Amino acid sequence: MPVWLIVVFVIIVVVVLYFVVLWSVRAHQRKVAAGREELIGRTAVVEIALEPKGVVLVEGERWTAIADTGNIEVEEEVIITKVDGLKLMVTRKESKEVNK
Repeated sequence: MPVWLIVVFVIIVVVVLYFVVLWSVRAHQRKVAAGREELIGRTAVVEIALEPKGVVLVEGERWTAIADTGNIEVEEEVIITKVDGLKLMVTRKESKEVNK
């Protein structure tokens, strides 16, 4: 077997290993993008009025939600405060509009 063929083979193996290691290091450094931790603090839109239980829409997914205080009407925005199994605990999002 010619020496140049062995050298080319070794170079290819080293380059492939470099990219595999680089890809795996980057994958481990990425922030978790799913799970309960990711939902807390997110904004959801009420789809079925919360009286105090109803349904909210979070990034295109429907979730059963329970309002912490009072009723919340359809199309209002809420903040997810806690995840309990498949139920979200939510609170009304404070409006930033100033009444004049």
